[in-house]
Parts: sequence; C-alpha cells; structure tokens
Amino acid sequence: MDTRERMLRAAAAMLAVGGRDAVSTRAVSAAAGVTAPTLYRLFGDKEGLLDAVAAHGFRRYLADKQTVTTDDPVTDLRGTWHLHVNFGLSNPAVYTLMFGGTPSPEGGRAGREALGLLRRIVSRVAASGRLRVSVDQATQLFYATGVGVTLTLIATPPAERDPQLATTALDHLVRAATTDAEPTARIPEVALRAAALREALRQDGALGDVLTSAEHALLGDWLDRLQPAE
Repeated sequence: MDTRERMLRAAAAMLAVGGRDAVSTRAVSAAAGVTAPTLYRLFGDKEGLLDAVAAHGFRRYLADKQTVTTDDPVTDLRGTWHLHVNFGLSNPAVYTLMFGGTPSPEGGRAGREALGLLRRIVSRVAASGRLRVSVDQATQLFYATGVGVTLTLIATPPAERDPQLATTALDHLVRAATTDAEPTARIPEVALRAAALREALRQDGALGDVLTSAEHALLGDWLDRLQPAE
C-alpha cells in the first residue's frame, strides 16, 4: 500500500467513526505514519483530502456496479439500484461526501461515470423495447430518486427506517418507466419499437456506412418523435 492509499484509508476510517469534523490533517498524517507536509503535497489541504476520499469511494462504488450484468436489463436495473442503496447504507459518511454536496472535479468525473453506467443499462432496456419514457428521462428519474432515497435512509436512525422504502420506490419507478408491469395506459407498439431502434443505432453505430451523416441525423430525429411522450 503506497503513502496516498494509507492516507485515504486513514481519513475514510476517521470519517466513518466521527464524521467530517473528526478528520484533521494532523490525525490523518499520524495515522498514516507520514508528516503533515506530505499530506499537503499530495492533497493540498483537508478539503482536498476529503475530495480524494469521495473520489476513492466512487471508484469502489463503480467497481461494484460493473459486476451487475445479466441477460435481462430490467433485472440489472433493479440490481444496480439495490447495490447503490446498500453501498450508501454501508458507507454513509463517504456516500454523503459523494452525493450530498458539490463534488470536486475528480469526484464530478466519477459521478458522471456512474450516471453514464446507469444510462447504458437504461439504454439496454430501451433497446429491448421495454422502456415507456425516453432514455434521458428514465436515467434522471432512477438516479435522482436513488440518491434521494439513500440520503433519506442515512439521515433516519436505523431503528426508525422503513426497510421497504427503497424497494417500494424502485417498484413505482419500474412500473412508471418500463413495460414489466401492466400499464395504466397502453403505450403504442410503434413508440416502443422506435425507442428500441433508436438505442440500437446509438449503441451499435449501425447504418454508419449506409446513410450519410445528415440522413442518420434525420432518421434519429424521426425516431425521437415516435418515442413515448415524456
């Protein structure tokens, strides 16, 4: 383990036990067996150290999410949701750094990667013809609701938490955004097929040698118009 890793782990441990106020440059340096100038050289100051802890948490989070892959994209969507909530409840202090405030540039890049991973799963749902709304809207709905539910659970004392809150919220989202459950209003078949074809073209880059760039853009515009209304 290198010096930077030792310092990140020491800071994360202090954060988990005592929160943000428990993390000091002096305590972290002592726990990692280095001098304070080493911390300043690597992270700048306490805020830089906390930003790095948040980014480190993102990397662990993303590594876990990469393992959620089956042949059913809706199953993957559900699995990713529960992994997200469980990560937050297992790492509340780091999760709050990651999602509870304005991220650092490094944390922001990791956050965009997490959002991109979610979007790829939602795109697979669309490509299978099972998405009721646009990919962008579904991605934002699942992301915003997942973060909100997790932060709410973290802020609630464990003895007072509703153990079904995350699952209930997920079930509502799945019913609203996908065709896995009985629809309250029938979505035209052509709209589902248009969404599926649009995402298939985005993912595979199909027709790149058949259509010109202008024709490809026009086809994309037509398919966007045919997709389920938001």
